[in-house]
Amino acid sequence: MSPRAQAGLWFAQRMSAVVLAFAVVVHLATMIYAVRSGLSAAEILDRTRGNLPWFLFYAGFVVAIAVHLPIGLRNVIAETLGWRGRLLEACTAALAAGLLAWGLRAAWAVYAPGGA
Repeated sequence: MSPRAQAGLWFAQRMSAVVLAFAVVVHLATMIYAVRSGLSAAEILDRTRGNLPWFLFYAGFVVAIAVHLPIGLRNVIAETLGWRGRLLEACTAALAAGLLAWGLRAAWAVYAPGGA
């Protein structure tokens, strides 16, 4: 992989970390609020169904995860196992695609007015 591509991955992982830090704090604060307010799962879903801002928030959370995790895992595998090359790149790209698909499906299920 070229130095420019490696720098791009480094930057993408750092920027996704910034998004993740914000998203985790908001998510935890929201969970604490929901638990302390005594909201049931059904009541939470009533509040998220059709709520575009929450869908966009969780979709952004998912995108950040799909960027951050595969890059970090790629680096760990390369450093500990010495595995490098196109197959590693393909496997981590597939992981990113899977995380993105599954995560967006979950965010859509929480947002969709009739459920997923």
